[in-house]
Amino acid sequence: MRPLVLHHHPAREYFFHEGCFITELSNGEHDPAVSMARARVEPGRTTAWHALRDTVERYLVLEGHGLVEVGDLPPRPVGPGDVVLIPSGCRQRIANTGHADLIFVAVCTPRFTPEAYIPLEG
Repeated sequence: MRPLVLHHHPAREYFFHEGCFITELSNGEHDPAVSMARARVEPGRTTAWHALRDTVERYLVLEGHGLVEVGDLPPRPVGPGDVVLIPSGCRQRIANTGHADLIFVAVCTPRFTPEAYIPLEG
């Protein structure tokens, strides 16, 4: 790995079929051990149940309020500063329970690839 500065480009945000908007912050061969993405869930929306194969994910909530469901844990409220740890293969989804966007950083190890995504809904 070599030193690198990556700049945030809000215009690169895209809608992910899971039900949220994603802006990749760092996801490439320059750092295959980890990826970081900004996720945005609109008020009243819940992402689809899914899991990640061979990938551990963490959510760091930056703004808004939600209800996260991970594995067999009961639904838990989350807000700014909260961290959610999601083991590889563990089912997950998050709902925005507030009146403003729910924004969090998703950190994956190793880095997220589309092949790791496992949809758990029809």
